[in-house]
Amino acid sequence: MAWIVLVASGVLEAVWATALGKSEGFSRPLPTVVFGVGLILSMVGLSFALRTVPVGTGYAIWVGIGAVLTATYAMLFCGESASPLKLLLLAGIVGCVAGLKLAH
Repeated sequence: MAWIVLVASGVLEAVWATALGKSEGFSRPLPTVVFGVGLILSMVGLSFALRTVPVGTGYAIWVGIGAVLTATYAMLFCGESASPLKLLLLAGIVGCVAGLKLAH
């Protein structure tokens, strides 16, 4: 159960990170609310998962999931470039996250 919550919390990290950028300095109400709710839920889930998953492994997986999803969203919907090198490096993060889970 902790691993499922950890993955969900990583997804929520991408949600709050994206909403933070769209909040324009907390001047837009809806993205600001999404940021706050996403941040709280992500941290609560991470805290729950770290009861079982070692902190170094759990944090690295949480950050990796959030980083890859945030970058992917930005490339798909926000006009950020998607060079072959960037895609390769993001795939490397995914591989490292999977490796950390397998090594646990």
